[in-house]
This record gives sequence, C-alpha cells and structure tokens, in this order.
Amino acid sequence: MELSFVFPCLNEEETIVACIEAVKRSLDEAGSHLRYEIVVADNGSTDRSAELATGAGARVVPVSERGYGAALRGGISAAAGKYVMFADADMTYQYEDALPLYQKAVQEDADMAIASRMQGVIEPGAMPPLHRWLGTPVLTTLINLLFHGKLSDCNSGFRCLRKSAYETWGIRANGMEFASELLIKALKHGARTVEIKSGLRRGPEGRVAHLRTWRDGMRHLLFILSERPRLFEFSGLLLVAVSTTLQIFAIALGPTEIGGLNIFDMHSKALLLLAGITGMQLYLFSCILFLREREQPTPLTASLIGIEEAPLFFLLLAILVMESVLVGGVVLNWTLNNFANLDLANVLVGGIHFLGLPLMLAIALLGLHVFKKSGDV
Repeated sequence: MELSFVFPCLNEEETIVACIEAVKRSLDEAGSHLRYEIVVADNGSTDRSAELATGAGARVVPVSERGYGAALRGGISAAAGKYVMFADADMTYQYEDALPLYQKAVQEDADMAIASRMQGVIEPGAMPPLHRWLGTPVLTTLINLLFHGKLSDCNSGFRCLRKSAYETWGIRANGMEFASELLIKALKHGARTVEIKSGLRRGPEGRVAHLRTWRDGMRHLLFILSERPRLFEFSGLLLVAVSTTLQIFAIALGPTEIGGLNIFDMHSKALLLLAGITGMQLYLFSCILFLREREQPTPLTASLIGIEEAPLFFLLLAILVMESVLVGGVVLNWTLNNFANLDLANVLVGGIHFLGLPLMLAIALLGLHVFKKSGDV
C-alpha cells in the first residue's frame, strides 16, 4: 500500500461520503499505478457516519479516545500506506489536490507535504477573519522564528506524511494542537517539509465547527511556547539578573535624581521585586519543561535540575534561617518601639527580594526532585 488517506470523523454523515468520493476522484487520476486506501477514524460518532463511510468503500477504524489529535493518531496508526494523508471530513478542503500533494511529497522525498490554504484561494466565509488575518499568521510566524521553519500555513489540516518518519516524532497531542505539534516535532527532527498551493471552501450551511477559536488558539500558542524552554530560561534569567542588580543599586544609593527623574525610591524597589518574581517564575517554568524535552539547558540550569538531596536540604535550611532572622529583627524593632508604627518598608522589600527569590527557586527544585524520584517525569 503506497498511500492511506485518513479522515478524522465525529458525526459527519452529511459530508463523509462526498469527501471520500472527492478523494477517490483525485487519486484515481493516477490510474492503476497508485495503490491507496481510505481510512475513517471514527471518534465516537452517534449518527450514520461509520455506516455511510463503509458503504462508500472506506475502512472504518474506531478510536475511543476523544479529540481531533487522538482520532488522527489512531487513524495514522492503523494506516497501511507508506505515506499517510489526512484532511477534515467537512468538505472545506480542496480534495482534488490529494494527488498533487502526494506527488509533491514523493518527488521531493519529503517527510511532510502541506496543502497551504494561505497560498491558495480562500472562499468568502470559509475562514473567520480572526483566523485568517491574526491567528494563523501569528502562530505560523512564531513556529518559523522559534523552530527555523519556512511555512505559510501552520494550521492547515490537509497534509501528507511519510509514516516511517512520523513514527519517530513522538506525537502525543489529543486536541487541535496536534497540527502544531506535528510541525514542531518534524522541524526539530530535521524533517524535510514542502508545501503546495491549495485553498479552502465554505462549509455546509448550518454545520457547527468542532474548532473553538479561543480555546484551541490558546492550546496552539501554549504548546508552541512550551516546546522552546530556552526562551523562558534566558528571558527568566535575564529578568532576574537585571532586577536584582538594580535592586542592589537602589539599596546602596537610596532615592536618586537622574536627569530630573527620581528613581530608586520605594516604588522602584517594589516594581523591581515584581520583575524579579516574574523572572523567577519564567525560569522555573523552563526547568519544568526541560524535564520532558530533549533540548539541553545551560550548565547552570542542568546543575540545578540535577541537584542532590544534601545541597538542596542545606540551601532550604539556610534560606529559612535567614528569613527567620529578618522576621525576628522586624519584630524586635517593633517591640523596642513600643509596638508603634514602623518605617522598615525599604529593608523589607530588599529582604524579600534577596530571600524570597531563592526560596521560590529552592522550593520549586524540591518539587522537581520529588517528581523525578517518583518517576512521574
């Protein structure tokens, strides 16, 4: 079997037969030279989708785990072809491009060929303006920048894969973010990716799309960012370093006038503390991501993630002792002032910055250590 065409399906009885026939018309243009099959990955349809697909000559594969990505992973796993092509079963894609898409993949010896909607003709009403002019271009640009791609349409659901290459990428997504994961993992593995011009048609009247703009858009965005932990590592470390350095100047110099501006007062110190907390949170997020990514962290991050029990214990103990001293000093000063109002805000902000951030780091490292030892990551 040279090619398997997979349709993810959830209650598509109105369009599934037309989609299957459209794909057959395209692939049959190759004559008897192309051996192909059509697989319908049924994701729990409650209508006649499976029955109609079987009647149209497709092989129906039940996929119990719900979700667009889960359906496609199940269908691709069951596919017998050397190449696997897939598209939505809603009559929106230009299925006549099935044969050109397959031929492009074979001729270019590509691991993935994408039918780009953005390079072709998009019918009026086929794609919401928010998706066309903001969502897809922004997400495509992010993938291109972060993973060195040359794509025009990261959200196209009409693609052709070399199955042997796909099986090495470790695709896990169950939802709509499957489309982004497929591209990112392919780019990370150095896969050859090509595109052809295609387009998009308006779906049948009254059909409710499975895609949810904000929910699925945020899933795509968060997945894209989570696949580049170094972005959070470097930005977090930079923010912590800059805010801490400026906090030192603020404590050492006190309120200072530069160019007519008053800086390093209480407000500056509070904002620097906020920046430090933000930076530490970004950095700790990168540490979590590095636990499941093949991407290598900096030596500093690697040593912190791999810290042993004894150094971690003494780090926590030292920070807690210093915090106790700080709190004790404040209480003692309050007592000596007969429990009157205190003016230690500057000292407290600085103390929280230089003790709070290391405490956040130490507690997070303790959590990572526990998860690693329990085998959960």
